[in-house]
Amino acid sequence: MLQAAVFDMDGLLVDSEPFWQRAQVDIFSSVGVSITLEDTHRTMGLRIDQVVEYWYQRQPWQGHDVPTVTEMIVCRVEELIKEHKPMLPGVLEAIATCEEMGLKIALASSSPMRLIQSTLDSLSLTGKFQAVLSAEHLRFGKPHPEVYINAADALGVMPQACVAFEDSVNGLLAAKAAQMKGIAVPDAAFAHDPRWAIADRKLNSLLEVNQQLFAAI
Repeated sequence: MLQAAVFDMDGLLVDSEPFWQRAQVDIFSSVGVSITLEDTHRTMGLRIDQVVEYWYQRQPWQGHDVPTVTEMIVCRVEELIKEHKPMLPGVLEAIATCEEMGLKIALASSSPMRLIQSTLDSLSLTGKFQAVLSAEHLRFGKPHPEVYINAADALGVMPQACVAFEDSVNGLLAAKAAQMKGIAVPDAAFAHDPRWAIADRKLNSLLEVNQQLFAAI
């Protein structure tokens, strides 16, 4: 029986993936990396320092180390979210449904905690989650399951009693590896990826979250 729901953030609660993509192209280009918006899809769902390391291994640059470039990208994304406040459809409704069912609610993100907190503040979501966790300082980010296991621990429930909401394949892999139920809510551009087959359910948006959905998984 479900006892908790764990939400990803980027691309699920907030339409920030375009901002991450734009920031990566802008910042990487500024240090001499040849990268397109299409290239950013390869690393979707990974922690940003892992993304920076990925490109450094392929196109090493001079002048700025990996932590510095990581910080430059995070700062740019933070600016864009504060400016645009792009909350995705169904977020408040999905959280309300979880609350009605008596589920504990957590957020488990690959983003740095500073960006998580500023995003929640920008979207007026601060206080909606009983636990907020970042993979920032973990040895491995998603698709490793540690941040999801930590979320279950923080809520005081077993991972098997949790359902995770994810928009990326890497995030879904992390949730399933933690032995959680996994509900995929991918962007329409990626909705036909055959890897979504591992999800317990695939939705078009969080507006489709209801008590019947939880009862069926």
